[in-house]
Amino acid sequence: MKIYLASASPRRKEILSMAGVDFEIMVSDVDENISSTSAEDLVLKLSKLKALAVFDKLSDTDTLVIGADTVVAVDGKVYGKPKDYEDFHQMMLDMSGKEHQVYTGVYMAYRDKGGKRDDKSFVNMTKVYVDELDDEDIRAYWESGEPVDKAGGYAIQGRFAKHIKAIIGDYYNVVGLPVNEICRELKWLQKS
Repeated sequence: MKIYLASASPRRKEILSMAGVDFEIMVSDVDENISSTSAEDLVLKLSKLKALAVFDKLSDTDTLVIGADTVVAVDGKVYGKPKDYEDFHQMMLDMSGKEHQVYTGVYMAYRDKGGKRDDKSFVNMTKVYVDELDDEDIRAYWESGEPVDKAGGYAIQGRFAKHIKAIIGDYYNVVGLPVNEICRELKWLQKS
């Protein structure tokens, strides 16, 4: 089976490689400014758009395209990547001393050897608990440059780790790809 990851994220690439999955990158170019009723709905819509943008360019059989999108939700407010320092600062204040949820939607579009299409999708949610943050913590983290391209404005695997009290759920989901769930689906596909 030929596998494509429809993502430019170096973190997603690293996670899938770490799991021993043989794949190629094909970046989807989709407009991520869509409306949604919830974090779950948003990540499912975006992961589907990304996967199908790549899938529709391919005609090979026995081909799988994986699309993913991650957002952070705090008190019902949904955050993607910070637009600027003010946006980032607000995200950090909203997360400070509280629980937030990280949602990653995954959409897997598969064309079997006979040319039949079979799609699967799921959403993974992880709870993350953050220390109280002051303006100095927030400014210093912003100046590190790390938050710019991260959903929720932080990298759990980076400098922000020192502010994480606890997580409940899949660590790799917070990084950007729930690899355990993806590998279970891959195993199922390879058996069918």
